[in-house]
Amino acid sequence: MFKQSGKIAILSIMTIGAALSLGMLAARAGDNVTEDQIVRALAPEKKPLTRGLSAGPQAAPGLNADQAKFVQSVRGRATRSLSSAEREEIATMVTDKPKIDLEINFDYNSADVSAKSLSSVQALGRALTNPELKGSTFVVAGHTDAAGGEEYNQGLSERRADAIKRYLVDKYGIAGSDLVTVGYGKSKLKDPGQPMAEANRRVQVVNMENKATASK
Repeated sequence: MFKQSGKIAILSIMTIGAALSLGMLAARAGDNVTEDQIVRALAPEKKPLTRGLSAGPQAAPGLNADQAKFVQSVRGRATRSLSSAEREEIATMVTDKPKIDLEINFDYNSADVSAKSLSSVQALGRALTNPELKGSTFVVAGHTDAAGGEEYNQGLSERRADAIKRYLVDKYGIAGSDLVTVGYGKSKLKDPGQPMAEANRRVQVVNMENKATASK
């Protein structure tokens, strides 16, 4: 009886150990975001068509005429050329838009994407060329943690947003005018309670203007 109980206990321990190992593998596998996850996060909510829709260009859902005009004014602009007021206007406009935070790591003190984050950037490239999203206008916003001065972090976040844009344009043929790049430095921490946390070193991608209504 004792031997049988001992065998059952050993088998139980082995089963628990295997389950824990599988759980750890699943967690590691989930560290890199997938194309499907990005598409689902950025795709606008589909609403049924209603009668009386007028033909011709229309403002994107959620954007009034002035906002649509503003979006057109920042399309194709150099990241560094945006004023602080324009950066804040973008931040305000994207609050209710489809978005996703990507924890993309960069090489130390540089705007070069680290090897371990390359798969996430590639997934982003595939997602933005997916028929569900292709042709929309996206905001690519760079953020840093709280280490370093404000001016340094502002410049670093801009260079990193530029690096993502350059990769998407060069490798996936995405039109540069469809990517509005902006840097926020350490001014908009995702986790203010832990200002040095990795979660703050991120690139946020927002579907600013739906392809169905974006004027080219």
